[in-house]
Amino acid sequence: MNDPFEDAGDYSRTEPLRLSVPEAASGRRLDQVLAELLPQHSRNRLQGWVKDGCVLVDSEVVTEPKRKVLGGETLLVSEPDDAREAIDQPEDIPLDIVYEDETLLVINKPAGLVVHPGSGNWSGTLMNAVLHHVPGIEQIPRAGIVHRLDKDTSGLMVVAKTLEAQTDLIRQLQARSVKRVYLALANGVMKKDGGVDSPIGRHPTQRIKMAVVPESRGGKPALTWFRILENFPHCTFIECTLETGRTHQIRVHLASINHPLVGDPVYGKKHPQLPAFPRQALHATRLGLVHPVSGLKMQWEVPMPQDMRDLLDALRYG
Repeated sequence: MNDPFEDAGDYSRTEPLRLSVPEAASGRRLDQVLAELLPQHSRNRLQGWVKDGCVLVDSEVVTEPKRKVLGGETLLVSEPDDAREAIDQPEDIPLDIVYEDETLLVINKPAGLVVHPGSGNWSGTLMNAVLHHVPGIEQIPRAGIVHRLDKDTSGLMVVAKTLEAQTDLIRQLQARSVKRVYLALANGVMKKDGGVDSPIGRHPTQRIKMAVVPESRGGKPALTWFRILENFPHCTFIECTLETGRTHQIRVHLASINHPLVGDPVYGKKHPQLPAFPRQALHATRLGLVHPVSGLKMQWEVPMPQDMRDLLDALRYG
């Protein structure tokens, strides 16, 4: 099996991050490729790392961000000390803990909380909170975080408190055995249950966006199932189940079938006949996995936050 941290887009604080340049990226600039492989960092920041000699291409130090890649190269990226110091600061931020033992920490993340430190959000993140709550977890890549939720998506996340547990959970994610179920409100009236099986990759011209992209152009397989829970005149309350975990997967897939999430500022649009909602109406309600130590199947469920409940009430009762 390939290195699980490479496949999961993770990194280690003691070893350089190892990345593979997709064959489809042949002829593109090194900084463009890095920005796609490391979306948690700004392109300007990555250009600075290249100029500072922090990036090796097939074991060769490259200091020119415009350098063209051939496809298939191995990149080794060493984060500068200042970036690590910014990431590694514990902060006393309250956590809504659903479950905790010596191996796992399951959290109900509120909307508005950024998961990983990055450009524009170097503090006040879930990672900073976890570093404070679990002393010593800074020795584990990304403080044990194995998957993410968008800043304005609420709901369940799992954190591994040991390296062995993190590796096991990443392999479960790769094997698609982790159950992740979301509640969402989608624009338009959906008439039947279904799914979207379309590869997702970085948008070709808008770096902050993902898009349905052919695998030949760097898209990765992505599959989302959806089930109708309740219909309204201009939107639909649905349950979504992820088979894969691509960035913005539900948001991109629903937008691709002309049913973007209500309130989505990136992939959606305002509907004059729907109540205003300040974020994408998406909540990770259920999480199921196999405990890395006991081998027992475990599942947790949390209700929608108050803002989504209020939105549903407004739709039901006017």
